[in-house]
Amino acid sequence: MMGTYDQGSDSFTDTNDISQRQDGRLTPFGQRMLQHFEFDPGYRNLNHGSFGASPREIRNKMRQYQNLAEAKPDQFIRYEVPDILNESREAVAKLLNAPTDTVVFVSNATIGVNTILRNIVWNDDCKDEILSFNTIYGACGKTIDYIVDSGLGRVSSREILITYPLEDDEVITALKDAISKSKSDGKRARICVFDTVSSLPAVRLPFEEITKVCREEGILSLVDGAQGLGMIDIDLEALDPDFFVSNCHKWLHVPRSSAVLYVPLRNQALISSSLPTSHGYVSKARERFNPLPKQHKSVFVNNFQFVGTLDTSPYLCVKDAITWREQVLGGEARILEYIHTLAREGGKKAAQVLGTEVLNNKSGSMARCATTNVALPLEPKEAANIAQWMEEKMVSDYNTFIPVFRHNSRLWARISAQVYLDIEDFEWAGKILLELCERVKRGEAKNV
Repeated sequence: MMGTYDQGSDSFTDTNDISQRQDGRLTPFGQRMLQHFEFDPGYRNLNHGSFGASPREIRNKMRQYQNLAEAKPDQFIRYEVPDILNESREAVAKLLNAPTDTVVFVSNATIGVNTILRNIVWNDDCKDEILSFNTIYGACGKTIDYIVDSGLGRVSSREILITYPLEDDEVITALKDAISKSKSDGKRARICVFDTVSSLPAVRLPFEEITKVCREEGILSLVDGAQGLGMIDIDLEALDPDFFVSNCHKWLHVPRSSAVLYVPLRNQALISSSLPTSHGYVSKARERFNPLPKQHKSVFVNNFQFVGTLDTSPYLCVKDAITWREQVLGGEARILEYIHTLAREGGKKAAQVLGTEVLNNKSGSMARCATTNVALPLEPKEAANIAQWMEEKMVSDYNTFIPVFRHNSRLWARISAQVYLDIEDFEWAGKILLELCERVKRGEAKNV
């Protein structure tokens, strides 16, 4: 049952009871939006991109689902959860413009990437390769390492080196060069793993064109949209990837932890098991009893409907979060316009305070997202090995956190825009980063 937020009663209610906000007004974006979230009053959440944040109304809804599971465990888990899961799948499929029976839920994007890569059957001729960019998320890069290490020589990996700033066509050229090199080395590029928006640096990749190149070359495309759904427009019908995964608990305001995994009908036979394998698995050797009464007609969906006993309440909240974003925030277009503009203008403001610049290309395509990368005013020698010190001091001394990382011989800070932030937050971020850099120059981090 879809729900909506009633600002008059400060509670989450069903759409059967209220079809629209009674006052007809939207809460302005910026610091006034903090009333909907449960941050400590003294904490500034400038790192939405790592763990996300869910509004109080949706967290209350999650607790309602948890209470139902505690009140009548078998009734709720066996008979009610499958139907609510289907409603959430329908809601997120509509948002992604994908058929409902092509999407399932997993706990996070890393699990989604693992699920795909661990299901691929590698050829015995030992020619298969996994392609990825050097900016791949660390856990996914290590997943590729594990697949190669445990693959008995049947699969290898090839990393595509890119250094920003780059224009989109330069990224595509690097991809095509890697594919050509794979062929000339007698290898077969089997699957390519790439981001919508990478983590560090936080850069929007030309993932639409990368997907197209993979399709033309007969390479499976695995799109890691961990920073995707709720942050940029995603149209899976138009994109047509072979696999796609995106966190819901980051930019879609769903409670932790939840992600959507998309596998088109043409590829569902490749994904024989969930991770871990559970009651939905269909063996080729024998038939086993499935004790769950409500099984889905789709073998793919059924595989992921019950993956051991775990708290699926965040999955159930996906439909509620989508409705909340529509009713309280004014819908996806309004949200994206605000957070993209704030990231762009906020990044400029922080860079102005620091006397540096934002990481971007001439076309601006790299920065068409809700995160910004701001250079820190430190010389390479000064910046050596102090990122962790700066991050720890942000937590202990400034009550915030901003990821600090090295790229192209410079130190950068990644700041996330969100509906509960405004330009003043980015100016403040610039000031504390400048103060930390001054502390580094005074030698406070010399023992790191």
